[in-house]
Amino acid sequence: MLLLFTNGDTFATGAIQYKYKPATPNEKTNRIFIRVEIAGYPTEAVVDTGAPYVVLAPAIARIAGVNSASALARERMLIRGMWLDGNIYRLNIKLVAELGDDLDVQATVFVPDREELWGNFPSFIGLGGFLERIRFAFDPATDTFYFGSLT
Repeated sequence: MLLLFTNGDTFATGAIQYKYKPATPNEKTNRIFIRVEIAGYPTEAVVDTGAPYVVLAPAIARIAGVNSASALARERMLIRGMWLDGNIYRLNIKLVAELGDDLDVQATVFVPDREELWGNFPSFIGLGGFLERIRFAFDPATDTFYFGSLT
């Protein structure tokens, strides 16, 4: 157990170090990046509590073998100032613990259709469809992201 409520119940069962850096080379604002496995493929993603879903970079979706035949719905989303069409999926995302236990989450994921429009943006872990399904905390003194199951 890593973090506990005052009554002794477990809050977090896993922890990983995060990186604090710009999302792209042209940006100056730092973002929190964590390592995750999306559909079994290891990658980094920005933690974005303002995102309605996990937004998976099209190149990562292609490499991870995400197939449009398994899409649940079509959607159009405004992301970083661009209107992007894409598909909604349910995919497993694993937080691979450096301390404690890994955590698997069935996440709602948006994958934009056009890789060339996405450019070098990373994937984003959103509040909707992922973070709302786990307990999480950040410790900026140690750059640690703590996580645990809601159940």
